[in-house]
Amino acid sequence: MLILETKLKEPRIYVDFNELIEDNLVLLSKTDFKQNSDGVPIELKEGMKVKIYMDDQNESNEEDNLIAAGVVELNNYGGWTKAAKWCCRIDDKGINHESDLT
Repeated sequence: MLILETKLKEPRIYVDFNELIEDNLVLLSKTDFKQNSDGVPIELKEGMKVKIYMDDQNESNEEDNLIAAGVVELNNYGGWTKAAKWCCRIDDKGINHESDLT
């Protein structure tokens, strides 16, 4: 997977929002560590609060990342999700474009 260099206002962990299991639950990581957007390895733990993002663009092809915040959960789903150990339960603010929150 190619992750383009992105400019975020604060460090976040990359996810693919196409991997939503539920409306507010997305696959997060196959392992206990995941690098944030600053390249810092983050050790994931049950109940940990995290900020996540996925690169996206607006109608003018300008960077406008999708962002969210949530809590780390152990992946208890089977089937196509079983390769991932961790998920992120997205909070009530949901998934938004970064520009919508400025």
